[in-house]
This record gives sequence, structure tokens and C-alpha cells, in this order.
Amino acid sequence: MRVSELNIYPVKSARGIPLSASAVDAFGLTGDRVAMLVKPDGMFITQREMPALARLNVHPEGDGLVLSYDGRDGSVHAVRPENGRRQTVEVWKTPVDAAICDDAVNAALSDWLGQPVQLAVFDGASHRTASEDWAASETPVRFADGYQILVTTTASLAALNENMAANDEAPVGMDRFRPNIVIDGAEAWGEDRWAAIEIGGIRFDLVKPCSRCIMTTQDQRTGSREGANPMPAMGRLRMSGDRRVPGPLFGWNAVPRGNGRIAVGDAVRVLDGRPEGWALKRRG
Repeated sequence: MRVSELNIYPVKSARGIPLSASAVDAFGLTGDRVAMLVKPDGMFITQREMPALARLNVHPEGDGLVLSYDGRDGSVHAVRPENGRRQTVEVWKTPVDAAICDDAVNAALSDWLGQPVQLAVFDGASHRTASEDWAASETPVRFADGYQILVTTTASLAALNENMAANDEAPVGMDRFRPNIVIDGAEAWGEDRWAAIEIGGIRFDLVKPCSRCIMTTQDQRTGSREGANPMPAMGRLRMSGDRRVPGPLFGWNAVPRGNGRIAVGDAVRVLDGRPEGWALKRRG
């Protein structure tokens, strides 16, 4: 098995960036989910309630991020805030002390998206940890939904699309699932039986399957929900049978247990197994 894709999403829920290689540390892939759109009261915003975020382009440049929006002229350069402006923001009921970008950046984003927003940055003064129930204590995470890295496999996507085709449904691409690491050469759904893998000499513990939501129904270039919808197929194939993680599943949340560098083409080795897999509901 080998790594076939690496992706980061510097602004949560905005467009991703494919990479050929990436540094890895306790937070995951360098540059992933370092910023997040929030409402004026600090509540986080995602494509779930604002599909238009799929049209927000993000490119790292120098000490910040260059942001632009499809269909609008111009761009803004969001640098790490130095004005001391901070705010407690909320991501999935967890408060995080974050730096807030300057007014010019926030005004441009608000204009593009049609409502008041601010860009919050996770910096050296920010602190958040993944759930100790799954990832052990003091495991740092930035603005990802809950864990540092999402792992998917090309074989599982092929199996999902095969089921969709059998039910006269159009296929979807891997971008619908916004993974960080995509692995080729595995068996379909084989990741359910992996407890830990090694890539580039780094151990990644697969700690929790990823339950999926309406974002998988959205075109990741336009934000439209009018096209292919993988939710019915995931419901047929991948409905969790474990109450701790309800709903349809695709991919696994992983926690890195070391620092280093990984690249597309790197070999993937299973270190520890989960022979029982993950409980799925049987179709009646």
C-alpha cells in the first residue's frame, strides 16, 4: 500500500490544497486547519450552513494566506495577526482562544460571503485537544472537527461508487470527504481493521471512524447540493452499529505519534490490527 494523495485545508471548510509532501507533527500535517471563519460572536462556520465556503480559495504565501473567491475580483493577504486582537471562538462546543485577523481581511470575506464574518487564527497562544476518550490525554488539535488527520482509501471510495452505480446514482470524488491522507492498494473497508499504520517512519493511530454529514453532498468547487449524493449509499453500506459514533461512516480519524515528513508514494505499513473491525448495522 502507498500514499496516493496528501491534502491540507488551511481554512476550515474552504478549498483544500493537494501536496506532494508534508511535514507532520503532533497537530497533523503542517498548515492544516490553521484558520477558521467565525460569526461575530465567535461561533464557527462551515459548509454545513454556508455551502459557499467551497468557493473560497486559499494559498499559503510567506507568513500568511492569500484568499480569493470565485467570481469576485481581487484577493486579500491574511497574515498572522499582530494587533493583539483576540477572541474566544467556539468549534464543536469547545472554546478556543484565537487571534482575529484585521478589519480589511474580515471586510473582504464578509462581502464575498454575504454576511459578517471574521477569520480566526490558531496561533501559539491557542490551545485545544482531541477527545481523551479516543485519542489519549493532551493530544493537540487545531480547528479540525475533532482529530488531527483523516485517512481514507481509494478502494473504499471505489466500493462506495460501485454501490451507487448499482443503484443508478452518479459517482463522487474523494474530495467530497476532505481527507488528509489517501491510501492506494488496500482492500475496500480494510481500514476498519487497522489500529495503527506507519508512513515515513511515523506511527498514526486510527482512533475513531469518521461519521459523515451533509457536506459530502456538496460539490467541492461550487458548493452546490444538486449533484451526486453519497449519503444513501453510505447508509446502505456503512451505517454505524456503535452508539458512540452514530450515522454513516467513511474514513478514519488518526492521531500522529511522532514528527517527520511524509510524501505521495510513501509505503504504508499496518503496525497493529483491529481484528473485530467496526460494528455496522445490518440492512433489514
